[in-house]
Amino acid sequence: MKNVYFLSDAHLGSRAIEHGRTQERRLVNFLDSIKHKASAVYLLGDMFDFWYEFRLVVPKGYTRFLGKISELTDMGVEVHYFIGNHDIWCGDYLTKECGVIMHREPLTTEIYGKEFYLAHGDGLGDPDKKFKLLRRMFHSTTLQRMFSAIHPRWSVDLGLTWAKHSRLKRIDGKEPDYMGENQEHLVLYTKEYLKSHPNINFFIYGHRHIELDLMLSATSRVLILGDWINFFSYAVFDGENLFLEEYIEGETQV
Repeated sequence: MKNVYFLSDAHLGSRAIEHGRTQERRLVNFLDSIKHKASAVYLLGDMFDFWYEFRLVVPKGYTRFLGKISELTDMGVEVHYFIGNHDIWCGDYLTKECGVIMHREPLTTEIYGKEFYLAHGDGLGDPDKKFKLLRRMFHSTTLQRMFSAIHPRWSVDLGLTWAKHSRLKRIDGKEPDYMGENQEHLVLYTKEYLKSHPNINFFIYGHRHIELDLMLSATSRVLILGDWINFFSYAVFDGENLFLEEYIEGETQV
C-alpha cells in the first residue's frame, strides 16, 4: 500500500519570498523523494502566489515544479490540484499539460476506507466582509473577462505586486498565530459541518499557514497543513495513520 500526501501554500513566484528558486527546488526535491512511495498527492491550493491563465498564455517560470508534477502523473501517481485564493484563475493548462486532476470546490472522498474532507480553506467560516467581497470579485466571470483583456505584461505584474503587498502587510510576512479552538474560523466551520457529516474522519485544509492537528471527536481530526514558506510541512496517510510532518532535505521521507 502506497502513501497519500497532502501539502499546500508554496506561493511559488512570490516577490515577498527571498530565494524563490531555492524554495522551488526544495519543493521539487521533496516531490522527487516521494514519487515511488506515493499513490496520490493532493495540492490544496496557493501553490503559486499568482496564477492567471489567458487563452494562449500562462505565467512564465515554475518549470521545475511543473516538470516534476508532470513526471509524477506520467508515472501513474494521481496529482490533485485545488484552487486557492491566489490561483483561482486556473484554466485547463495544468490538466492538459501536466495531467493533474483539478478541484474547484471542497472534496469529500474515501481513501483506503477513511472519509476525507479536503479544501483550500478560504471562505470557509471566515466572517470578514472585505475578504468575502474580494472573493466574490475574484470569482466573477465578468471581471475575469475584463482582466483577460489587459496585456499579460501588465496584468501578471499587477497580480504579483498585489500578492506581495498583501503578504508584507502581515507581521514578518506571516499569518496570525493559531487563535484557539473557539476562535479559529476553520475549526469552527469544521465542528459545525461535522454535526451533519459525522462519518468524516479527516478534515484537511491549507490557507491559514499554521500547523494544526486537532482531535474533534473519537473518530474525527482536523489538520491545517502549514506552508512551504516557513514550515515546509505536509501530511502523509499510510492507510492506517495520518501524520503531519516537516520536510528536511537529506532525510528519508515517510
